[in-house]
Amino acid sequence: MNRPGAELLILCLADPTGPAAWSAALQAAGVATVRCAVATAAEVQALDRLTLTDAHLVLSGPLDALRQALPALLQAWQGEPPGPLSLFSPEGPPPELPAWVEAGLGGAWPLALRDQPAALAAALGADRARWTREARTRHALRQAQLQLDERKWVERAKGVLLQTQGPGRLQGEDEAFRLLRSAAMQSGLRVGEVSRAVVESAQWAEAINRAGQLRMLSQRLIKLAAQRLVGVDGRRARTLQHQAAERAQDNLDHLARLPALAAPAAGGVPALQARLQATLQAWTALRDTLAERQSPALLALADQHAEALLATAEALTSALEQHGGRPGLRVVNLCGRQRMRVQRLAKAALMAELLAEPARQEALVALLDEFEATLLELERAPLSSAEIRHSLAAARDEWLRLLRGLRTTTGAGFGSPGTDPRAALAGSADALLDLFDQLTAAYEHSLQVLMG
Repeated sequence: MNRPGAELLILCLADPTGPAAWSAALQAAGVATVRCAVATAAEVQALDRLTLTDAHLVLSGPLDALRQALPALLQAWQGEPPGPLSLFSPEGPPPELPAWVEAGLGGAWPLALRDQPAALAAALGADRARWTREARTRHALRQAQLQLDERKWVERAKGVLLQTQGPGRLQGEDEAFRLLRSAAMQSGLRVGEVSRAVVESAQWAEAINRAGQLRMLSQRLIKLAAQRLVGVDGRRARTLQHQAAERAQDNLDHLARLPALAAPAAGGVPALQARLQATLQAWTALRDTLAERQSPALLALADQHAEALLATAEALTSALEQHGGRPGLRVVNLCGRQRMRVQRLAKAALMAELLAEPARQEALVALLDEFEATLLELERAPLSSAEIRHSLAAARDEWLRLLRGLRTTTGAGFGSPGTDPRAALAGSADALLDLFDQLTAAYEHSLQVLMG
């Protein structure tokens, strides 16, 4: 009846004489590897899959005792018991039997079969055959669902790869699929697993890019507000400030929709969700302060909120990079941080004049060193392409222009003759922002990051 290596576990409910009677009956039926014990309803409900690995479980006892023990056990297994499950009771079939069978019960038999060795062996064999057939069906359904899911991941991954930038840029779906298949063979994974990893890499890279933008926007919003107060292209600065606020809100809305950043009750990662909530709170404070009519004093308060947003956005971006667990994500974060630094430089220069605080300019030395060090690291990084190298060269040229502007107090050497050096500085910072926006997007969509 029971296959080699399988164990027949008899739990007798409210029947202290049951184990001895079952042992004798099963010996007469030729059934080996049997354990018989008296059990309470609570002990039955505490069973788990590990307890019943490769076991045939038989519950024997009065119907009332079975009603107490069985429902919780079936609910815990969610319709998929780890082995055959049989009931033996002196009463007739209970009215709950159809629901129990639907929930995973193999069969319900009269206890009188215990005194009929051949019939007992046949009953237990029928329950095992039924469970084996249903287990095979469940396995086949899982395999079909797995294949369907893998096809969906493959299609999504092909779409992601077709958006790649840089060396080896793909030209069509067939080439994208060949790349996925080759990566699967080299890694010993299924194509679906590799495809899912590619899609998830793209999602992490985008999340890091968007969270990193919040660092830059915290500084850009203050820079633009300062431009308006000192009269540097005020009308355009107002428009750009409105666009920057919309961009910040859009990025936060996008991040809030990501599964990893959802509330823990919805399956999100608690640490990431906490970082996002702190960033949202800092953004709300900055947004509300900037919505008021600006003055130097109020702008100084807004700058404090901007610093809080910068800190929380930095923590969120770093947490996303760490949780993403892919080496290529670091360069996306590094490049994105450069956007913040150029806006911070221009902001500090403008705020130093507006608030008559020269110490703000003195604090720029460390920021200049950080920018230069990161620019060198990006220039030397193996993750590159002709497009990326061209953009880095343009960024280097614009960076030198910005440095010249920071060293002069007149229009000479910064912009065309007669140009307001503050306007030229703001313009150079925005030009660098555009370049590093393009660079960060290029890294985000590079084949090395996606396939890393």
